[in-house]
Amino acid sequence: MVVSRLAVLSFSLVLAAAAPAFAQQDKVVAKVDGIEITESELALAADDLGERTAQLPEDRKREELINFLVDLKLGAKAAKAAKIGESPEFAKRLAYSRDKLLLDDYLTSESKKAATQEAAKKLFDDTVKTLKPEEEVRARHILVPEEAQAKAALERLKKGEDFAKVAGELSKDPGSGKEGGDLGWFAKERMVPEFAEAAFKLEKGQLSEPVKSQFGWHVIKLEDKRTKPLPTFDEVKPQIEQYLVRKAQQDIIVGLRDKAKVERLDQPAAAPAPAAPAEPKKP
Repeated sequence: MVVSRLAVLSFSLVLAAAAPAFAQQDKVVAKVDGIEITESELALAADDLGERTAQLPEDRKREELINFLVDLKLGAKAAKAAKIGESPEFAKRLAYSRDKLLLDDYLTSESKKAATQEAAKKLFDDTVKTLKPEEEVRARHILVPEEAQAKAALERLKKGEDFAKVAGELSKDPGSGKEGGDLGWFAKERMVPEFAEAAFKLEKGQLSEPVKSQFGWHVIKLEDKRTKPLPTFDEVKPQIEQYLVRKAQQDIIVGLRDKAKVERLDQPAAAPAPAAPAEPKKP
């Protein structure tokens, strides 16, 4: 919600104003009614607005952020004049925003310690050891509605016509038709069972007989086979680091909860366990 975002950002600005040593180095980029807007506030606004401005060209993004902060400053000034900040409800929201900012910054700071190069490389190496070799094929196909059409296409191919040319003329597959029927490399589970079974039985350069699937009739040509190459560490490093950060944050929260005493005052106290029955006296 815009209101909650503004509340969080407003509190961030309060914190910034409370650090004069930092403010002295902060470049003023604009003023509205004499109120300064600084570079650090632009950075806070960019982080707060996220995807709304992330895809904009830098010059336009800067203008959008400055306009946003102008509106924020004017709105905050009007709210102050209306004594909005003096209400108990505002104080509660401000306290909530402060707790959330503290938690976010704490998690960010602590979780970075887990996403080290060594930890990421170890996770990569350990994961790679568990992966089994997976076969992939590269194939082309022609998709038509009727079996007779598939047989006619197969006859043209057997007489030596170029597969890509025939696929471009006949195939009804919107994804590969314009690419000469090329499906690229794929693993068996990516395709419907009937198609996958037929494709993986072929040898390089071989044509299939017409194959029926839920989409129609296929004629398949196998281009090549290979063992699926494993990704390199550099290719998956960002995802590994993201995983390590998220896991560390989850572990931090779980650890804090385990050490805390949580009392639920909105629920009735648990009934005491029934006393054990007295043992009968021995004669």
